[in-house]
Amino acid sequence: MTYAEAADCWVPAPDRKANVPLSECGVRLSLHALAAHISGTEDGPMEVRKILILFGSQTGTAQETAERIGREAKRRHFRCKVEALDDYSVASLIHEPLVVFVCATTGQGDPPDNMKNFWRFIFRKNLPPSSLCQMDYAVLGLGDSSYPKFNFVAKKLHKRLLQLGGSPMTPVALGDDQHDLGPDAVIDPWLLDLWDKVLALYPLPPGLRIISPEIILPPKFTFQFLEEDDRRLSEGSFQQSQLSRDAPSEMHPFAARMITNRRVTSESHFQDVRLIELDVTGSGIEYTAGDVAMIQPHNAPENVQLFCSLLRLDPDRHFVLKPTESGTPLPAHLPQPCSIQHLVTHYLDITCVPRRSFFELLAHFSTHELEREKLQEFSSAQGQEDLYAYCNRPRRTTLEVLCDFPHTTCAIPCDYLLDLIPRIRPRAFSIASSMLVCPNRIEILLAVVRYKTFLSKPRCGLCSTWLASLDPQDEAARVPLWVKKGGMKFPAEPETPVILIGPGTGVAPFRAAIQERVAQGKQGNCLFFGCRQKAKDFYCQSEWEELVKRGCLMLFVAFSRDQEEKIYVQHRLRENKVLVWDLVGRQGGHIYLAGNAKQMPEGVAEALKSIFQSEGGLSGPEAEEYLANLEHVGRFQAETWS
Repeated sequence: MTYAEAADCWVPAPDRKANVPLSECGVRLSLHALAAHISGTEDGPMEVRKILILFGSQTGTAQETAERIGREAKRRHFRCKVEALDDYSVASLIHEPLVVFVCATTGQGDPPDNMKNFWRFIFRKNLPPSSLCQMDYAVLGLGDSSYPKFNFVAKKLHKRLLQLGGSPMTPVALGDDQHDLGPDAVIDPWLLDLWDKVLALYPLPPGLRIISPEIILPPKFTFQFLEEDDRRLSEGSFQQSQLSRDAPSEMHPFAARMITNRRVTSESHFQDVRLIELDVTGSGIEYTAGDVAMIQPHNAPENVQLFCSLLRLDPDRHFVLKPTESGTPLPAHLPQPCSIQHLVTHYLDITCVPRRSFFELLAHFSTHELEREKLQEFSSAQGQEDLYAYCNRPRRTTLEVLCDFPHTTCAIPCDYLLDLIPRIRPRAFSIASSMLVCPNRIEILLAVVRYKTFLSKPRCGLCSTWLASLDPQDEAARVPLWVKKGGMKFPAEPETPVILIGPGTGVAPFRAAIQERVAQGKQGNCLFFGCRQKAKDFYCQSEWEELVKRGCLMLFVAFSRDQEEKIYVQHRLRENKVLVWDLVGRQGGHIYLAGNAKQMPEGVAEALKSIFQSEGGLSGPEAEEYLANLEHVGRFQAETWS
């Protein structure tokens, strides 16, 4: 069923148990559950004691949290389903008695990719205001308070569910990545309160108790290893899956050949930034400026070998997965059958910083007293400061943790690998080229992540380190990728000018936009670029200067470390206030901002409001409103990251 068809189904359903008319459907299903339990009806409590947990997750944190809530629900004997919002049949939501929503906020207040269809649907104006009158719900938001629209998605969803007749079990919870203990600082007390409220309305069936945390729950899947004959079948089926002719997507990425891998910062600069060119000939991929390349990285061979050695796994063994509960879908990104080598190389994120649930599960496997005590401490509410100091602050990886607990690691049952370690997530890169200039090519501007903590080994980004290591001369150096639409939309009208503010690698989408606009003969291209030093990290310098000579680009640069006083892009905006106001206030230009979310966006916004006041004659509140209106109509667009 499509989301459009689902809207026609969203009329309030009468409570079938109470057999009340539609006009009286405000009677709470949760009360009927309680009444059924008190009256002792045979099927009452078991029939309605179910919980649905829906998540919108971009990086995996919201999904991991949703799965944690699912495990806690199972310990309370609920029939539980955990699902991404866009995978759930939204037409069924009107029949759900109890739903927990776990939602991340991305970008500038945007929903994650796997809840965008649901997001558009839930805000349809034709949904009846009593659609969800039978639903008890709770909303948990996960966000970052360094962004101006902190937890915007969770706040807005909570209000919308209330408008549609839902009954909130608790106030909306707002987890914050910036907290010293991360989102768990909010999640832990919120969950205690939630379960108190839930069990008050949906009591445990007679004779049952909450399953103790000391008891390990069954794994999601069991591994069934194959014999030699079945192994050959496995290899054949996997090779066949690699030949899929489907359009490139997350399920079927295109193996792009790397053409160039060129460093664009000087060798003496502290940061290694690459301009990487990829060949997508034959893929059918098309894109426009503002679109995003999604790249699926994999683990380094030496890390795969170490992992298999620690867990005493044979990388050449093949297996199929069997779900332990009927209805549980198999992992969509794993071939069936599959080898241990493929599982560890392409699926298990062994270099991520493990979350608290990792230590909780790991403690169950430990027979070593000291290791078990430490793992239990790290997984307890009281041990979160110690866990942060051990794991999060130094960015210790899952593989390094496993090395620190060798007696426990070698006892990990294979069946729990997918419960223990999340899958490798694709990484998003703004495309830095235009198909009009570079047909069948995708270029990205990549900052290689490498930094020191108090650990002896430098921290390295999985995807950036892998991409930087690839040799374009190696025919086997292929990069699995696909393209998705980006959040930035550039004006189609040739006379509309654009102001592009892109310090550092934030300039990547603007390189694509400038190439595209110049190829289309569009004028009014104004770029504000910032970096540390002209001689060390002035990306694409010769390209910009050539466009300036041709009269196709107005360029303003801020080199923050080339003089004693630091100069940033917001300073250049203020210096060119007459031009900025002319382009925006008189010519109807659009403003675009991309880059680090720490302090730069706020500095740019303040500079713009100052210009609107000094050149546009607006008061302070009017300038604030003017900028907000530009954002509302799409004339001010920002894409920032922390």
